Amino acid sequence: MHKIAHKAFQLPVLESGLWFHNDIRDNFYYASYLYAAAEDKEIEVAFDREAAKDKAAKMMLEIFKLQDRNPSSPTFGHWPLHLDPIPKEAPKNTLPVELMGSLMVYFYKRYGTGFHDVLRGAFEQGLQYVYQSNFYRKRMEHYHHHEAKYTAAKLLFGQLFDDRELLEDGQQSLQDTLARLSQVGMSEYGCLPWFWHWVQAFTCAWELTEDSVIRTALTRMLDYLWDVRATYYLRGAWVGAHSRAWWHDLPKDQNVLMDYVQFGDFELPEEMPRTEFAGFLFYEAPQSARELALHRTEPVEIKCKVPRPAAEAGEPLHSYVYLTRDYAVGGIWERAEEFDNEQHRFSVTFPLLGDRSVNRAYFFLAAEMNAPEDLRHQSGFTEVLYYQNCAAALFTAPATYRGQVVGCLPKGDWLEAAGSLYGSYGNIFLAVHIEQPFKREEHEDRWTLTTSGAGNAVVMECIDKAVAEGLGITELTSFMAKMEQRKPVFHLSRSKDAGSEWSVEYISLRGNRLELKEPNENFSKALINGIQPDYSRYFYHGIDFL
Repeated sequence: MHKIAHKAFQLPVLESGLWFHNDIRDNFYYASYLYAAAEDKEIEVAFDREAAKDKAAKMMLEIFKLQDRNPSSPTFGHWPLHLDPIPKEAPKNTLPVELMGSLMVYFYKRYGTGFHDVLRGAFEQGLQYVYQSNFYRKRMEHYHHHEAKYTAAKLLFGQLFDDRELLEDGQQSLQDTLARLSQVGMSEYGCLPWFWHWVQAFTCAWELTEDSVIRTALTRMLDYLWDVRATYYLRGAWVGAHSRAWWHDLPKDQNVLMDYVQFGDFELPEEMPRTEFAGFLFYEAPQSARELALHRTEPVEIKCKVPRPAAEAGEPLHSYVYLTRDYAVGGIWERAEEFDNEQHRFSVTFPLLGDRSVNRAYFFLAAEMNAPEDLRHQSGFTEVLYYQNCAAALFTAPATYRGQVVGCLPKGDWLEAAGSLYGSYGNIFLAVHIEQPFKREEHEDRWTLTTSGAGNAVVMECIDKAVAEGLGITELTSFMAKMEQRKPVFHLSRSKDAGSEWSVEYISLRGNRLELKEPNENFSKALINGIQPDYSRYFYHGIDFL
């Protein structure tokens, strides 16, 4: 709260009276932090408290001026999202009120007694409009992040305006969601923007609810959410596949404020792109979840079925992660068309090491319309194989495909050999083998790799430096020498004629034989020591401890 408040106090006010035009919610979040820090005498500040409260109050009043106050409007009670070029002319959007509306209730209940009359009146009127907008009156259908926020809003506004029917609707929606999660889990896997909206919305409701039965159900919900987070946690990073990834999730975990408040076992980056009330809302995770996240001693394999969204038919996806104290390898076996084509298939993931570098190594076949600087949007033509400390991928697009295979690696120290790169990053050595010639480009916080053409194959293998020492590997040069003796065997046919075979074979440092082939009727696509991956051991919940 201290860091954001000081930044807010120093922000220049634009001609519109706001700080930000990219997202109206940022104005409310930063104003909230500034007001709260000025109000809390236990927080040491370097600014005049009354001046800060006045500045924050003016910002909030400007925000309320942009709310749709016309009861006959289809966007009554809503705000615009993006404000350029003229905020008062920006079209209203349904997104800001979903989360900001509930957080406004929280802020009003916690600090409202200290508001001056004009600000208190603006909050009371604005929240009345939100309540009357009925944006949250939706039946449960998808069990996704939107409905999680609707459920929390039903509970909050039902209590605030003594609407018993709405409160009971929220309670039933909460119970229905808990039943869905306990039976099959979350469809929005590894999904940082959306997952934190679940946490924020239900923590907000948990903080304010006066009904003991509802509070108990909210406790169950938050215990579940933090258990999910702890399962895929690695010192500030979220390991494994993502059903969606924004620029602050890939190639570096930057949406970390909730993690920092909960676990605090990594260096907080200077850049904080998502400030959504992490300094206000805190629910302590169960001790078992904290132990799982903070005190890993042995590697684990996390094999999880991921249900399709409730409103969609189809078989579940299968997520695999091999997680150790210092790295993780894994992803999702199946390609799925997720929202905005932001499915992230696989990574080698490292803990956050401050602002110096990205913390992921991965490759993908870029979608044809993907911007070169965007390391997220992927095409379909990819087969994958994960096993313990190794990952392999075949990129099998036709010759006419216009996308490129793109790679991203953390800074570290790297040595290059024919078709391979060998890196040292943190406590890990990483080998990267690439079938096609590549071009490597250095950036401030990463290396990016590109290859000509869409057909390619990649194998990556990690090893902990302490384990490597037992194999006589004491430095990057000896690691390179060891790995040069065991390069993968690639078979890629550029013609893609009928019956042609695209495959990669690799024997890992642990002696595991990995084979990946483009699937057809003659052979299976993935073999681990001659055996196909066993999906029968994937469950909707559960961890295999090796």
